[in-house]
Amino acid sequence: MKNLNIQNQSLLLISKLLLTIGTVIAQDKPAESAADLAKKLSNPIASLISVPFQNNTDVGIGTYNGSRNTLNFQPVIPISLSPKLNMITRVVLPIITQQDITAPGVKQTGLSDAVISAFFSPSEAKNGLTWGVGPAILVPTATDKLLGTEKLGVGPTAVILKQTNGWTYGALVNQIWSIAGSKDRADVNQMFVQPFFVYNWKSGAGAGGNFEITQNWEGNTTAVFFNPTLSGITKLGTQMVQLAIGPRIPISMPADSRPDFGIRAVVNFVFPK
Repeated sequence: MKNLNIQNQSLLLISKLLLTIGTVIAQDKPAESAADLAKKLSNPIASLISVPFQNNTDVGIGTYNGSRNTLNFQPVIPISLSPKLNMITRVVLPIITQQDITAPGVKQTGLSDAVISAFFSPSEAKNGLTWGVGPAILVPTATDKLLGTEKLGVGPTAVILKQTNGWTYGALVNQIWSIAGSKDRADVNQMFVQPFFVYNWKSGAGAGGNFEITQNWEGNTTAVFFNPTLSGITKLGTQMVQLAIGPRIPISMPADSRPDFGIRAVVNFVFPK
């Protein structure tokens, strides 16, 4: 019954967002500003301030048929270091509510660990090709030991992408090793790889997807999700926002953490210059 309620709420959210995205796709006279914003938002290292709230709901997880809702607060702030060089800072702070994951009838709610990245990137793309490299830092912000690693970690991160004829495609990667933290917890040695692609119309609407691949070298496990999405640019009052919706499809992962299905919904507040 619990999972059924979650499914009903998720389907209602999907319906509302799809109606909004459909309205954006059906615009007869696309706005250039929406097209420009969509192109920049498809680029993880664009010089654009944005504040995405990405909500992931997964149900039917593991032995106890658990559920998990993860709201990722992930602001992006670009800093111009010189006429030719930008630093794009990104924060991913998960807020998690999960039930029946660790044991039947047991619930955890709170912050998970944050990942802070800084990409040093050329301010101008060449032939639609751009890239960025820099550090990634794992910060032990979890408010419950079952929601985090209790470890401080660091490592490199990089992204490369190409934009041409409405298409954006590329990949983001980071590798993090723990350097401090609780001696009672396992070390962190983890790589994250995210190939992505999207096609944006002149209206600002888009269709695409990404793969999220997490390799835990310490535990010798691999988790792979495929996340296809529909997106659109619109306004909430005077605020420009991007809305996106789509399923989360588990491809490969350990049986004790694999969900039956998942849903992703994104509200991204955009602040053009």
